[in-house]
Amino acid sequence: MIANPVSGRRHGKAAGEELRSGLERVGISTELFLTQAAGDGERRARALTDETDLVISVGGDGTLGEVLTGLFGRKVDVGVLPLGTGNALSADLRLPRDVDRALTVFTGGKTVEIDVARVNGKLSFLVVGVGPDAAVVDEVHRKRSGPMTQWAYLPATLRAMLRHRAVKLSVELDGEPIEGTFGQVLVSNTIHYGGLVRICPERRLADGRFEVFLFRRGSLLGMIGYALKAIVHRLPDATSEIRLARKVRITSKTPAPCHIDGDPAGVTPVVFEVLDTRHRILVP
Repeated sequence: MIANPVSGRRHGKAAGEELRSGLERVGISTELFLTQAAGDGERRARALTDETDLVISVGGDGTLGEVLTGLFGRKVDVGVLPLGTGNALSADLRLPRDVDRALTVFTGGKTVEIDVARVNGKLSFLVVGVGPDAAVVDEVHRKRSGPMTQWAYLPATLRAMLRHRAVKLSVELDGEPIEGTFGQVLVSNTIHYGGLVRICPERRLADGRFEVFLFRRGSLLGMIGYALKAIVHRLPDATSEIRLARKVRITSKTPAPCHIDGDPAGVTPVVFEVLDTRHRILVP
């Protein structure tokens, strides 16, 4: 197990210890590794021996992302005890948050495969955003001082709105330029955006493509309108569309912010490609 001790309002360590005891009661020898800094989870996962046949991520999407990055290219089942803020993949897969039910999942052996992508050299398994939503992510992380909470996004969104400047994004999908420009682009393999808003109930986890959400309007009012429509499931609309793609390239004359799975990832250009290797996630 690779656990973030501060996740779940600092319950990550206790949850990991409880989970380890439960696994050992049913005869599964288990090591609990507690992360202390960014990148620890990836380094520990990368160093695991071939004798390891199950890795469990205890924490949020960031911890899971480090585990998947460290395990890339290896056929190892991955379990998830979601304790973070967003938990987007866990919401999609209906993964339990309590230890007892999670133990049932981890010992049941049922898995689903998920696509992952390389984005500017980093791994993505959730959603890449370019435009105003990435500006909000930048604000959240700039002011962050401790564990992340959903409430941190409200003041960050207000600050980003006050500083909002419309961007003009040019997009290529699988090598084909899309006519016109866009104010916001999402490249997603999730049903829930941010763990809350349902954006694509029909998505397929392992079809070799991500959904690409193209929003034409870049003004502040336009982005507010898209957000409200997303909440009431009215997207796409007349000025937005959804396409499927394996490769995505996003550019802009003025640098536009980008995030990868909720973490700041610099600015445009953004080069995205779904990889051939998939990960196996244990599910109920």
